[in-house]
Amino acid sequence: MTRIFAIAASVAVVASLAGLYFISGSRSGADAFAQCRSAQIAGGSEQIGGPFTLIDENGQTVTEAEVIDQPTLIYFGYTFCPDVCPLDAARNGEAVAILEEKGSIVKPVFISIDPERDTPEVVKEYTDYMHDRMLGLTGSAEQVKAASKAYRTFYQKQEPEPGAEDLYLVDHSTFTYLVLPEHGFVEFFRRAIRAEDMAEKVQCFVDAS
Repeated sequence: MTRIFAIAASVAVVASLAGLYFISGSRSGADAFAQCRSAQIAGGSEQIGGPFTLIDENGQTVTEAEVIDQPTLIYFGYTFCPDVCPLDAARNGEAVAILEEKGSIVKPVFISIDPERDTPEVVKEYTDYMHDRMLGLTGSAEQVKAASKAYRTFYQKQEPEPGAEDLYLVDHSTFTYLVLPEHGFVEFFRRAIRAEDMAEKVQCFVDAS
């Protein structure tokens, strides 16, 4: 697992989604998940999510229909991330474990935004360490860009130091998305949320679905 924490430099993290604005408040009573939501998205939740085709950690081509076959927590990051991604992925894994203890099975998914270094093998090593059911996804640069665009995430490769071309960092947004098979995207979670609180919120959506 030395790959995971190999970079000692700090990473600049973009804390907002490109092109989207989150507005505090609840939705109308017609919303089956109104009691669960902590925020409202300008333009509606249908603005986030959609089709994608990626490569899973076993080297198989998969689509969003195959990936989101149960309640799913999706996070966009990269395995060389020195601090933010490991903490977020571990938090997501912990939330999933809490839910599982309560009888709710939720799939944790990690989508790499660094396909240049994150091969299926590298992603598998990373996700297996975080949670035994966490699914790692990567793909071509075009496939990753399309998935990122669907979820309105941001990422940008930093210029590496001379002589250390393989040790670059990637700026990226850090939200985790809850997606339900029959409803699509329903909620996002910020970095500050604890695993216990995330599990409680996810449980609310699962119970209401």
